[in-house]
Amino acid sequence: MWIVFQGKDSAYWFGSDGQGVYRYDGKELVRFTTVQGLSSDRVRGIQEDRSGNIFVCSEPGGVSRFDGRKFSSLTALDSSKSEWNLGPDDLWFPGGQDSGVVYRWDGASLHRLAFPKTEAGEAHIAAVPRSKYPNAKYSPYDVYTISKDSKGHLWFGTSVLGACRYDGTTFAWVGHGENGSFGVRSIVEDKDGKFWLSNCVSRFAADPNAATNPGATRYRRETGVAADANPYSVFMSTVRDKDGVLWMATLGAGVFRYDGATWTHYPVTSEGKPIRTYSIYQDRQGVLWVGTQEHGVYRFNGTAFEEFKL
Repeated sequence: MWIVFQGKDSAYWFGSDGQGVYRYDGKELVRFTTVQGLSSDRVRGIQEDRSGNIFVCSEPGGVSRFDGRKFSSLTALDSSKSEWNLGPDDLWFPGGQDSGVVYRWDGASLHRLAFPKTEAGEAHIAAVPRSKYPNAKYSPYDVYTISKDSKGHLWFGTSVLGACRYDGTTFAWVGHGENGSFGVRSIVEDKDGKFWLSNCVSRFAADPNAATNPGATRYRRETGVAADANPYSVFMSTVRDKDGVLWMATLGAGVFRYDGATWTHYPVTSEGKPIRTYSIYQDRQGVLWVGTQEHGVYRFNGTAFEEFKL
């Protein structure tokens, strides 16, 4: 199970990479697939609107909404009618591999949105033409993760171009080439208002010169708190808990806790062997969950992450 999410009704949703999505209300586990209306059985994200409606984002790109019994796929507006905007209750979803777009649900319509072209993005496309590299089936504008910062601005982590911050009017690109081919798979704002783009080797702070100099970089890179050789230097997913502590799930080295001074390692294993994680999530009770690529979900018991069994 790759994804964990808890709704307002306290029910848990578990998203898989090929078997659809599961709902667990504490008593019964129910599975939903394309037969029940999902766009695809490869789940990449689960969200909820303010009314408690569940939305599932799948790969290939598609968004489905749950009506209490089954799912139905949402049809996106065509590009001429889709609009960039930043409403407080909008839901945002990655558009899927090789799409270079994101989706915005405004409560009534699903907008399919392409990023404004950038010099770096177009240079990458020119350097890796599909005619010469037919297996390079991705766009530099593909989005891995979407998060909202303390000011209500959106951050998009991309496959090649670093992160893009959207404030409702302008786009600011940060950390071009961050993490190489790994891309920006997770973005977190720490308690000091600085941003970590899937790694701890560097972080980004707002540039004070940007307010007075239109040509200044919006965010400047600072030295982080790790070296490339550290097992926590690059992470797949992260959450910031109520105390401002960061919890980072790495690809194969478990979870690391960083309180601003000390790193604490929590292995995630199966039969004593490290396993690959995909996501980390904090539920409404403050309990941490980890979605793994091949071994179900794990839950933190206050001391260690243990496999969750019904």
